[in-house]
Amino acid sequence: MTTSKRICSLDMLRGILVAAIFFFDVPPADMYPILMHKAWQGFSVAEVGLPLFAFMMGTSMAISFSRRTPSIKSLVKRAAIIFVLGLFIGTLMPLFSLILVKTFTIENFINDAIYHGRFFGVLQRLAVTYLFAVMIVRSIKSDVGIFAATFIILIVSSLGFHIYAPDNPFSPEHNISRAVDYIFPGANHIYMDTHDPEGLYGCIAGTASVLFGYLAGKILIDNAPLNDRIFLMSVAGILFLIVAGLWSFTDIVSKRIWTSPYALINAGLDYLSLALCMKVFDTSPPVKKISLLLIALGKNPLFFFCANLTAAIFLYILPVGDTNAYFWIFEHTTKNFISPEFGTTLFCTMWMLCWFPLAEIFRRFNIVIKI
Repeated sequence: MTTSKRICSLDMLRGILVAAIFFFDVPPADMYPILMHKAWQGFSVAEVGLPLFAFMMGTSMAISFSRRTPSIKSLVKRAAIIFVLGLFIGTLMPLFSLILVKTFTIENFINDAIYHGRFFGVLQRLAVTYLFAVMIVRSIKSDVGIFAATFIILIVSSLGFHIYAPDNPFSPEHNISRAVDYIFPGANHIYMDTHDPEGLYGCIAGTASVLFGYLAGKILIDNAPLNDRIFLMSVAGILFLIVAGLWSFTDIVSKRIWTSPYALINAGLDYLSLALCMKVFDTSPPVKKISLLLIALGKNPLFFFCANLTAAIFLYILPVGDTNAYFWIFEHTTKNFISPEFGTTLFCTMWMLCWFPLAEIFRRFNIVIKI
């Protein structure tokens, strides 16, 4: 089946993802534990964002390939643009510091942006996993073969941890992901002293997340009746969650190093979420304003992701008295309202809602920014 019109359920799920990114990405203080990223292992609501982004890229890939098969050159170009965009986002903090902070010098900028600049980040992870997934899809072609390759990738990722450190494969101080980070891009260019959560080794299991999305996309655009596709999507999601639970007896669930059970848990949740969106939004067109605004966000996920980070970094650097604009706004609005956790959660909700007027402009003028 080929499709020339946008799929409402997919745009809606992407819109929910973007709204969640607004909420989770820039908390000025601790929220409730279920809303915070885990320090090393475990799972919370905050852990679903990046895998769902990768999943959505895979789903969009399946839809795009059903219309036409792009050239390798154009696919590599798209991945390169996303990667370079990620590098640029990574330089915004020292760049804004150079512009806004009087004591921040050119030497500070060179040190922070070049000598100690982070090489991998969220967009770089998406670019690399997208490119790997594209090469696998173009090489194998068969859906069964791609499904098998996805699980082989997860097995390879898991085996790497166990072979490198058989006694304690997932120790924060000694694991294969950390070892790879210290080789490339090196200790000076990773996010944390112990590891980079978007490091190179995690791209292995991260590629599986994109491939899970690709296979979901094939179900989404199949000619079978809608209810049959929803049923298949739901069953797949439940089975992935079961396999993830069984796998977690040998491997930890960790976003920090993107373990195989972590990828599978998110794949299961992504399939179930997409099935729910198909049931709700593909049977009848959405008419409520909030649904239309979320769809507007979902049509422009990369733009709003980058805009959110840019705005947060700018306010974080902008000096206001003895603090910065971001914390000043927090301290003078919701901080310690009812409780510290509630105040932070309310602030993140307000930050998320601030983006909806821009989403309305995009909706009214049907703006879609593509890379």
